[in-house]
Amino acid sequence: MKVWILFIGLLITGLVEAAPGVDAFSVAPDGEGGQTYTLTIQVLLFMTALTLLPGALMMMTSFARIIIVLAILRQALGTQSTPSNQILIGLALFLTLFIMMPVFNEVNQTALQPYLSEEMNTMQALEAAAEPVKSFMLAQTREDDLALFARIGNFGEFNGPEEVPFSLLLPSFATSELKTGFQIGFLLFIPFLVIDLVVASILMSMGMMMLSPMIISLPFKIMLFVLIDGWALVFGTLASSFQI
Repeated sequence: MKVWILFIGLLITGLVEAAPGVDAFSVAPDGEGGQTYTLTIQVLLFMTALTLLPGALMMMTSFARIIIVLAILRQALGTQSTPSNQILIGLALFLTLFIMMPVFNEVNQTALQPYLSEEMNTMQALEAAAEPVKSFMLAQTREDDLALFARIGNFGEFNGPEEVPFSLLLPSFATSELKTGFQIGFLLFIPFLVIDLVVASILMSMGMMMLSPMIISLPFKIMLFVLIDGWALVFGTLASSFQI
């Protein structure tokens, strides 16, 4: 989280850096022996940029794929609101931090620490912080999705991954993550669907058509998921699905 605040903060600082003499706030006498304090546009822009932090966390990390898979898994189990949305989001958030930790560490070493020690200016630190994030996103993005948005936006051809701009990479990465998340969710859904079909066929053959198959299949699906250590398998598969 600290890395993303730095990333957005460096961007806003770089935008206002070209205006020398603009302080975060100004102090002026009020004519009655006191002082008045006025916030400048710099602080306003910085606070506004913080509202982009949730969007960056969801669409520039592994969060989207993880939450999609967990939501489809809950639907396949048929447990309605168990686990709750808050628990799913918490699981997705902490698993995202685990997966993104190598990227965050690289940003810390190459951008945050040199910036704090005044070895880099704002724009240099921003460029250094963007490189690990960009490399992570490129590793998860399909070439077909990049080609699609490059054709739509008339970006032309690129000689290498380093030439792909963020404006093209962001929608391509989001599309690839959605596609991958639904593919993993589909594979998770199949075993539970088979259990539902078997239970429904047995109930119909016994003439118990008024009994909902979901009531009978739910404990079997939960038992199967627990016996195979499903949560560990799902989290391990999600973590290993990212190329870092």
